[in-house]
Amino acid sequence: MGLNEVYLTREGYEKLKQELEYLETTKRREIAKALAHARSLGDLKENAEYDAAKNEQAHCEKKIAELKDKLSRVKILDSRDVPTDQVYLGAKVSLIDIDTDEEFEYMLVSKEEADYEAGKISLDSPVGNALLQKKVNDVVEIKVPAGILKYKIVSITR
Repeated sequence: MGLNEVYLTREGYEKLKQELEYLETTKRREIAKALAHARSLGDLKENAEYDAAKNEQAHCEKKIAELKDKLSRVKILDSRDVPTDQVYLGAKVSLIDIDTDEEFEYMLVSKEEADYEAGKISLDSPVGNALLQKKVNDVVEIKVPAGILKYKIVSITR
């Protein structure tokens, strides 16, 4: 894995492309309308609406540049290439909390694709980092602000 490469699932890649398209079309139009309206109000030196629209425009253009850069470096993860003997990027990991017997499943993804509510955790997170390269039946201890979590790996799938 190269340092500058951004690893995403096909779904994550499509989501970034949709966000870019939205910003380049809909959002730019909205900002242009807001700027035109603010200009119509007169003096631009003390025009809070104009300043707000210009700030929003700068933020939007920065985000567009970041997304274009990221998309230019994307490597799409093929689930067929994800090994299941150890936890790697793209793996689905079933866990049991040793203390509570609660079971749950996470998919390890890049930080760009992380969505805790959808069960997608970043490799850069404490849990993701602790699970990396572990095997079925391994027990991992993870330091988090609330204390130490202990999980047993039940299965690793694609």
